[in-house]
Amino acid sequence: MTAPNRNVLWATALVDELVAAGVDAVVASPGSRSTPLTVAAAGHEELRVFSQLDERSAAYFALGRARRTGRVTPLICTSGTAAANYHPAVMEASEARVPLLALTADRPPELRDSGANQTADQEKLYGDAVRFYKDLPEPAANDRALRSLRTTVARAVGAAEGAEPGPVHLNVPFKKPLEPTPVPDDVPDDLPEAAERGRDGPYVDVTPGAPEPGDDELRALAAELGDADRGLIVAGPADPPGIDPEAVTALAHATGFPVLADPLSGLRYGGHTRVAPVIGSYDAYLSADLAGDGPEGWSDPDLVLRLGASPTSKRLRKYLAGTGAAQYQVDPAGGWREAEFAATDLVVAEPSRLCARLSRLVAGGGGDGDWRAQWEEADRVAQAIHARDGDADEGSAAGDAGDATDAAFHEGDAVRAVAEALPDPATLFVSNSMPVRDLDRFVGATTANVTALGNRGVSGIDGIVSSALGAGSGTTDDLTLVVGDLALYHDSNGLLAVDRCDVDVTVVAVNNDGGGIFHKLPIESFDPPFTESFKTPHGLDFEPLAALHGLAYERIDARPDALADRGDDPAERAAAVAEDVTDAVARAHESPGSHLVEVETDAEASHRAREASAAAVDRAVHGRESDAS
Repeated sequence: MTAPNRNVLWATALVDELVAAGVDAVVASPGSRSTPLTVAAAGHEELRVFSQLDERSAAYFALGRARRTGRVTPLICTSGTAAANYHPAVMEASEARVPLLALTADRPPELRDSGANQTADQEKLYGDAVRFYKDLPEPAANDRALRSLRTTVARAVGAAEGAEPGPVHLNVPFKKPLEPTPVPDDVPDDLPEAAERGRDGPYVDVTPGAPEPGDDELRALAAELGDADRGLIVAGPADPPGIDPEAVTALAHATGFPVLADPLSGLRYGGHTRVAPVIGSYDAYLSADLAGDGPEGWSDPDLVLRLGASPTSKRLRKYLAGTGAAQYQVDPAGGWREAEFAATDLVVAEPSRLCARLSRLVAGGGGDGDWRAQWEEADRVAQAIHARDGDADEGSAAGDAGDATDAAFHEGDAVRAVAEALPDPATLFVSNSMPVRDLDRFVGATTANVTALGNRGVSGIDGIVSSALGAGSGTTDDLTLVVGDLALYHDSNGLLAVDRCDVDVTVVAVNNDGGGIFHKLPIESFDPPFTESFKTPHGLDFEPLAALHGLAYERIDARPDALADRGDDPAERAAAVAEDVTDAVARAHESPGSHLVEVETDAEASHRAREASAAAVDRAVHGRESDAS
């Protein structure tokens, strides 16, 4: 049946090609100029439309879904500031290599630079942050124009999901009528079938490829790995769709290398940790001054194979830079993701395939058994101290934990408690600032089937709630979000997706009344302006926010004054409040609907307790006092 007008024909062809390319959902925000696209998406039986009122939340929702699924979820918005509100998520998608497709409706060309209402310059709006951009022509009802449109859509999806995934932008101008109003003679009756209705499948079938070294280069790298006695595999945050744990496990077995796995690498948690030497608590016992002429009994690596993005842990990054080891940075797009500039080699290859091939070629591997034992023992001691195990120093080769179990409750304990309460399987989204750092340090490797995600591309606290809910929309796993109070406030309207997009979530808000992370920085010593301009206390109560969005609510007061009657010593009080957090999260997951668990903490007290914990770990592992937290 012929479309009622050329806008309907054009938008229908565009949406059909998205579906043919494998798209199963879009996120649309209300607006007039985007009417043809929204109507076409809503009318497609194979497409789920998530309706988001706020374009910034919409963009982060789509980003979170793509991060969880590895597939693009296109965005549809009207013209003007609506398109500008996508920009923060576009920046994150670019740096974190998450597929994103922005379809921004626009005024027709003759209205640009005319003073027409809601008209802005949307050409190349996102600059060089996008992998592919095209300002589409005005809708036309002819064979060549429609073939060009279908080809462009296929290319855009292919670019978004390619070897270097990321955002793409199609600017789509429309003249009125924007609704499916019949316009006589606007669409001819004799359009070729392929132009009007497409082909059987995508109009252009994009076959992805993955770069890899040639056979000679691969054998040379395998020989280097096989000759190394003290090697490490360091896995940073993974690009969607992730790194294959089995391939990395096979390489770890072939080489004898421990795997230092970032919590967002997809390698720290899961069944493979039963057989792979996965190390997860390194942030607690590594530092720059450990490298080289560090404490007696600690050996540095002579070779490091690095996968994924730059690790979350600054202490790991600084340590590796100080070792002088040969560092092979693996990147499928040939990008440079090592800001210490200490890497010696750039290997352009898809990491999972590279690890699998190397595992079959490494000869004479196995490494130094004492080297592996060094890392495994350090990890055991650190995890025991974090758990306040009274036997933390038992069997430790390096020293006495001292008052390791006496540290007061801190926010890292809350993150550990959340992790212990997660169902299996689970998706865990963590905010930037302290939550992701606490996850990195205090939640070590486990066999639980947990997919941990975060926005570490440009590491902002904006859009965290929306990103988490987007991730939840792409899986049947239970979803938990750990977020700070400022990040929750910043994206509180993202909670609209709980109802509008039918996503259940357990939100654990660590509320320390401001920017607790600034206690880690030297500016803490300068007050004023520290309190008002950096910590920024706000005094907000989040219970009304839970009521506004229909979330069940529970508050846990973990501030020092509130714990006076919870036991006679700090460890006893810490265990009691951690149990409260674990129980609250467990109850939330066992109950229907969405929940907000607010954990009130004191930022300065938490930071001092983290420092005490770090000192205890350094004493136990290295026999010295730590000067870093």
